[in-house]
Amino acid sequence: MLLNLNQIGQIALPVIDTDRAEAFYETVIGLRKLYRFGDLSFFDCAGVRLLLDKVTDPAGFRPQGCIYFRCADLALTVAELERRGITITHRPHLIAEMHDHDLWMAFFNDPDGHTLAVMQEAPKGYTSGS
Repeated sequence: MLLNLNQIGQIALPVIDTDRAEAFYETVIGLRKLYRFGDLSFFDCAGVRLLLDKVTDPAGFRPQGCIYFRCADLALTVAELERRGITITHRPHLIAEMHDHDLWMAFFNDPDGHTLAVMQEAPKGYTSGS
């Protein structure tokens, strides 16, 4: 049997308050909500489901990982996130110069403290303007 695990179907993210997290990902980030089942909320991220999963022990909760969202224009995306009330923790900056593009990112946090990022694979020589 050939093992083919190169496509992610779902990513789970622990949250303290499902209602608060659901509102953030739906209204601030703008993800399409698929459905809710109890304290589980599911969103579509271009075919990959994001599952917001309420933790059973809030005292033991720790933010974890980072989700990177692709965007077409980093400066415009950051400006819109700020307009929606997001505090950008790391302004747009060049991460890596690749052979055919430059990788730019900016970082912020969700209401539970998870690190989120927006990223743009920009043409060589791009400057963010933000």
